[in-house]
Amino acid sequence: MSEKEKERYSDAELEEFRQLINDKLKEARTDLEGLRNSLSHKDDHGTDDTSPSFKMMEDGSDTLSREEVSQLAVRQEKFITHLENALTRISNKTYGICRVTGKLIPKERLRAVPHATLSIEAKEAMN
Repeated sequence: MSEKEKERYSDAELEEFRQLINDKLKEARTDLEGLRNSLSHKDDHGTDDTSPSFKMMEDGSDTLSREEVSQLAVRQEKFITHLENALTRISNKTYGICRVTGKLIPKERLRAVPHATLSIEAKEAMN
């Protein structure tokens, strides 16, 4: 039975995605903490104690503006919420089902965008 014919992912497949999402959540929360620390310690421009992702952002410019850091923090908070919602869908066994077509979203897409709720076809049809 192909992915498109199945109604949902198996418990073992859902567990694989749960692990992936938990790993991404841990990294995202670390990044968010680094951004928040940057906002609260703006006079200290060192990045010794910040996350690897934040250090990469710092490499591109001497210092990100307070507004840019704040915008990044808001985006990171939204990303975390999307990942947490994906964990809820895993618990409900509705994870990986396109909310438009009702078909399974391919594993490759979910591995790249684990919080996806639309298949590529549905997303392109909306644009």
